Amino acid sequence: MNPLLGAEQAVLGAVLLDPGQLAHLDWLAPDHFDRPVHRSLFAALRKLRSDDHPALSADGPVPLSWVTDAVDEAGRHVRGLTVVYAHTLISACPRSAHAPVYGRMVLEGAIHRTVAQHAIRLHQVARADALRGEVKGALRSADVLAGVLRDLARRWGTEPRPVARTTAPVAAPAMPPVRADQVAEDERFLLAVLAEQPRAVEEVVDWLRPGDFADPAHGGLYRCLGALHHRGEPIDRITLLWETQRRGLLADGTLSGEHLTALCDGVGSGSAEWLGERVMRSSLAHTAAASARAVRALAEDEALVPGRLINYALHALGPLDEVRARWETANGTPAPNPPPPTPVPDGPPPARVHVALARSTPRPVPPASVRPGSAPAPSASKPPSRGHI
Repeated sequence: MNPLLGAEQAVLGAVLLDPGQLAHLDWLAPDHFDRPVHRSLFAALRKLRSDDHPALSADGPVPLSWVTDAVDEAGRHVRGLTVVYAHTLISACPRSAHAPVYGRMVLEGAIHRTVAQHAIRLHQVARADALRGEVKGALRSADVLAGVLRDLARRWGTEPRPVARTTAPVAAPAMPPVRADQVAEDERFLLAVLAEQPRAVEEVVDWLRPGDFADPAHGGLYRCLGALHHRGEPIDRITLLWETQRRGLLADGTLSGEHLTALCDGVGSGSAEWLGERVMRSSLAHTAAASARAVRALAEDEALVPGRLINYALHALGPLDEVRARWETANGTPAPNPPPPTPVPDGPPPARVHVALARSTPRPVPPASVRPGSAPAPSASKPPSRGHI
């Protein structure tokens, strides 16, 4: 059986067995369930609780109406749900008192699923922006993903902070940049302008980096131009050829003398700033797509616990943040103001405490759960242990 499916069935079966378990699941939402029928049934159970269903205050056996009314309410929003399936859920629950632990498993699956969905969305928007030569959509989607990660961290009960993964994940193969021919043409044109107009290097050197070039040979040549400019040395075909030799770009085959000559003899009139922004725009879209692929790979790693997944994903967005900061410098756009700090109440939020307790508090093992129609055994109360929270 799929572990996530088993957890969803178990938490629903626990609530059907013992309506009082809903009081320990306030932090669990219907949309945390993967299957639509489970989402509808959990929403129905919460609605019955808010409507003060008689089963919540019944002394003795849980009335059968708790199950039938929940099925009827959920059946208004989803097809195919029957009382037979409700009893299947009850049979799938080993212990009703373990409902918070089952709920935590459902929340963990929801976190992985949500991160993967938003990463896929960022990748799609970044590729679409690359086709249109834009960046706004990718930046907006990246902000949404970062906000989702911070919200999921609060739901899970941890602090969101970027952390580098110590072991490299299995990443998807890198995709070539969209409109590769146009991108390469822009890069060649920019390098020709910088070689012909050495002073134009000052227009781009503060925010354009060698890594922004899709072609490593172009990035290496731009690094040589920047080095000559930094040392205050003249820039022409001969000095540039010498610098590329000193940096080993000719020996390792990254560049050839013929390639360099073709670039230097190209059309050298144009705006370096305008061409640099085009290269930067392509770099930003490409970086956004690469970050999205990295986050998706993390989300699809079922071995990662949510806290690490969130922090690793935030770190994977770091390269995009760095390129974005330079893009805003190039366009004179002020960086967005950081969100105001959230006031810290006296003690952690109740929902956060419940999630933490579900992860760390040992619970007494009650007798075998009873089915509707028989008297449920009262569970012993035990003060929560905070030693591992």
